[in-house]
Amino acid sequence: MTTLLMPALSFKPRVPVFDAHVCVGDRHDEPSLCRSREALLAEMDAYGVQRALIYHAQSEVVSPIAGNVLLDEWLDKNGRLFPLHAIMPTPESMAQVQGLHAAGQVVAVCLHDTWSVGLPFQPWAYGGLLAWLSQARIPVWIPIPDMNTGDLVQTLSAYPDLVTVLFGAHYSHTLLIRPILSTLPNAHLELSRYEPIGEVEALRDDFGAQRLLYGSWYPRYAIGPILFYLHHTDLTETELALVCNGNLERILGIDRRN
Repeated sequence: MTTLLMPALSFKPRVPVFDAHVCVGDRHDEPSLCRSREALLAEMDAYGVQRALIYHAQSEVVSPIAGNVLLDEWLDKNGRLFPLHAIMPTPESMAQVQGLHAAGQVVAVCLHDTWSVGLPFQPWAYGGLLAWLSQARIPVWIPIPDMNTGDLVQTLSAYPDLVTVLFGAHYSHTLLIRPILSTLPNAHLELSRYEPIGEVEALRDDFGAQRLLYGSWYPRYAIGPILFYLHHTDLTETELALVCNGNLERILGIDRRN
């Protein structure tokens, strides 16, 4: 009997890669699939990812303050992992992040699901926080699935200079993405779950490659699939380099020579 062997799949990115969205650390109720900095770096190396922007899982499920404290343990001295600090519009949370910012340790912040705890994304609840982020020029990551879209657009429209990265969008949000990006010119789309065939190229045509970011949202999703997919779109090499690396460098204010 003849045995058919499937050839091994091999993929390496053609451009530098900076993952815009990785979760690290154990939750309070279950361990992570990737439990150490060394394991994360090894996973990144397997897919040719040089750098990643990371937040701690407990900032989602316990508190931003606790997550930010634990996040510090994950940052490496080689400059491959960058902090995505969590924040809420409470005096304690803002004081923590403002202190970190004063010490030069904040490059970006993220919001998590606030609707479920009774805090809608409205100007009267988030105005002070968003005003400070805009003034300090700190970009903010926001989860589309956990936000009321009307609140999102209305509230962010009051802060046109605030740079935002919207994450978690997938095929069920397809009709929402174009109106959001059209209304919010400083909004960017992280692509970890944006699966509609041909939509990456269509958004590139409508808004430019500079509005799109590669992010894996590892370990919720694997690092490789969306990266592989982006390499098989009709993005030019220049556009691919922007989506996989350059746009995040620009948003974070990172000099690529560093």
